[in-house]
Amino acid sequence: MIWLTWRQFRTQALVAGIALAALAAYLLYLGTRIRADYLTDVLNCVPSDCSVTRRLFGNEYEAPVGIVSLLLIALPGLIGAFWGAPLVARELEHKTDRLVWNQSVTRGRWLAVKLVVLGSAAVAVAGLYSLLLTWSASRYDEYIGGRFNASNFGARGVAPLGYAAFAFVFGVVVGLVVRRTVASMAIVVALYTALQIVVPLALRAHLMPPVTTEVKVTADVMARAQGFGMNDTSARILGYTQPGAWSMAPDNQVFMADGTPLTAAKNKACQTGSMDGDFACMESKNLHFVYSYQPASRYWPFQWIEVSAYLALTALLATFGFWWVRRRTT
Repeated sequence: MIWLTWRQFRTQALVAGIALAALAAYLLYLGTRIRADYLTDVLNCVPSDCSVTRRLFGNEYEAPVGIVSLLLIALPGLIGAFWGAPLVARELEHKTDRLVWNQSVTRGRWLAVKLVVLGSAAVAVAGLYSLLLTWSASRYDEYIGGRFNASNFGARGVAPLGYAAFAFVFGVVVGLVVRRTVASMAIVVALYTALQIVVPLALRAHLMPPVTTEVKVTADVMARAQGFGMNDTSARILGYTQPGAWSMAPDNQVFMADGTPLTAAKNKACQTGSMDGDFACMESKNLHFVYSYQPASRYWPFQWIEVSAYLALTALLATFGFWWVRRRTT
């Protein structure tokens, strides 16, 4: 049974192997370049120019790292559509199930071997891709940050393994129910894409309660922010984030020492015409804001929680698939 599964799958395996080899070569090249520039430019930057160096380093590698990250996020969906969906749907559509399922091998065993062999291959492909990308982009991630970003989080660590297992089994189950190959592939791509949008935007931030703290506005804090947004009713610090953290809000309202909101009128006295003078004046007022975030130390707990959730969904789908193929498929 395993040998027959391999015979049927060898074309897809060959294509996946060639694509993975080409991708590995590119990621090795990209990782080498990133490390070389990191050593020559970033580590040896003049303190006064380090912010410019950071921006140039980020601009140089934002596009290539972002593209290969998005490809890895899309890969499980493609596996589910092209490996999982046709697995049973093609048999049902071409009526070859009448021959396959009337042999000595039971339907349940036939499906189990397919799921284990091809599902393991899917997880292995996603895992190797994730390992290569995590190594290649490690210096970029370390310096630029943003490991919690949707495109980064889903393309690093162990999360892609859960995505691949889920997408493959989901594709098989959709094929079982829909019984049409092309329709099943379209459904898998659409629903997997929707899931990859909904989870980062609406669910991931709530996997653990965020940490809330009061932050005093200092020169160091302002260096990690994009500046102030200020009007007659309120002032907000824009784009502040702690190193490696996931900020729950893009900007935060600033308050004075007595707890009243800072406004443009109240800050007028600190418009000295000198940036250093403005910072010194604002720091003397004990300005502060409430900052809510997921700390960098929660990156791996978030990874394991999410991959566990996807594996649990995979197990439920597989259970349903075994029930359906034994009771409902005729």
